[in-house]
Amino acid sequence: MENLLKEALAMQDWLIDTRRTLHRIPEPGNEEIKTSQAICAQLDALGIPYTRIGTGVVGLLEGARSGRCIALRADMDALPIEEPQDRPYASQHPGYMHACGHDAHMTIALGAAKLLARRRHEFSGSVKFLFQPAEETTGGAKPMIEAGCLENPHVDFVLGLHVIPELPAGQIEVKPGPFYGASDNLEIRIKGKSSHAAYPEQGIDAIVAASAVVQMLQTIVSRSISALDSAVITIGKIQGGTRSNIIASEVVLTGTIRTLSEQVRKFIGASVEEVCAHTAAAYGASSEVHISPSYPVLVNDEAATEFVRQTAIQVLGAPNVHLRQKPTLGVEDFAYYLRERPGAFWHLGCGKHPPLAADSVGSISAGATAALHSPDFDIDESCLPIGVALQASTAMRWLLDI
Repeated sequence: MENLLKEALAMQDWLIDTRRTLHRIPEPGNEEIKTSQAICAQLDALGIPYTRIGTGVVGLLEGARSGRCIALRADMDALPIEEPQDRPYASQHPGYMHACGHDAHMTIALGAAKLLARRRHEFSGSVKFLFQPAEETTGGAKPMIEAGCLENPHVDFVLGLHVIPELPAGQIEVKPGPFYGASDNLEIRIKGKSSHAAYPEQGIDAIVAASAVVQMLQTIVSRSISALDSAVITIGKIQGGTRSNIIASEVVLTGTIRTLSEQVRKFIGASVEEVCAHTAAAYGASSEVHISPSYPVLVNDEAATEFVRQTAIQVLGAPNVHLRQKPTLGVEDFAYYLRERPGAFWHLGCGKHPPLAADSVGSISAGATAALHSPDFDIDESCLPIGVALQASTAMRWLLDI
């Protein structure tokens, strides 16, 4: 483990160059053309064969003998955010930026591939490198799985990571069990009857009914599920009405539902339909509810998470390895892999500041690294060899069964 960390640290300049090259060419989901070309070029240089799934790339590093297979996943897509041009490695694709650290994730996977390729004669089995598109949009993990990325050879164990600015570079955190939430897209149509604003008794005001619906939806979380269960119903957009002196005949509400268990997820979905129907009816209106399921709950395998934690303690030392207590209602499509195979998803600190209190995600301190999905987001690049060493060490320990 010590040798792997030393070798990863010795790769610092290469890792920085690789990350900055990828950072300059951000591309949206399923359009990662230049990005996948850059990844394929690196795999070619390492002598690692690969296959293509759309814009995704699946590299396969085989050991000296047959055996088990572990997969390391790295997401590829960028966000529609304009990056400030005051960095020497700023985005060269106007309107897009790697503001979620996927450039770092790809770099770490390539770095792990480089370290493990040097040791392919030492282990049995194989390592797959899943360079996956569209994490930020359509959930690229699902079509990758459907196309067979976890087969030929059969993947037995899967690992993923995400950089977070809330932890300083050099530290990580893990959490067994539910880690990220499930998300469902919500659209509600409240239908009334139009009339002149001076004669409201002749119409059915969809805006008034919709306002009541927004208020009543909040009681589902506060009064219909246990206070020990986490859930959020957010209405983020309201559209309705045509003119100031006309009673609106229709209002469209759109939002999101976030939950941490399939049981609560199903209950809230049914409750939203019931609340909307009864509330709208109380105002003489009607409702149509459309709920589109998105990412599922990300549930880390407990044994796999402990395996990562113990590896991290060997590599980084116990003070730099944190056990997170609370999940987040953010979403992550790595959840699809964990529905198919045991594995673990963990957080890699990339912040340029002292450590914050445990479970402080979302509460960035003054002067700290900017938050994910911000145009000012950047990483402390000293986190790159840490991620490489931990992913490579975990893979080696697992393949060697130590």
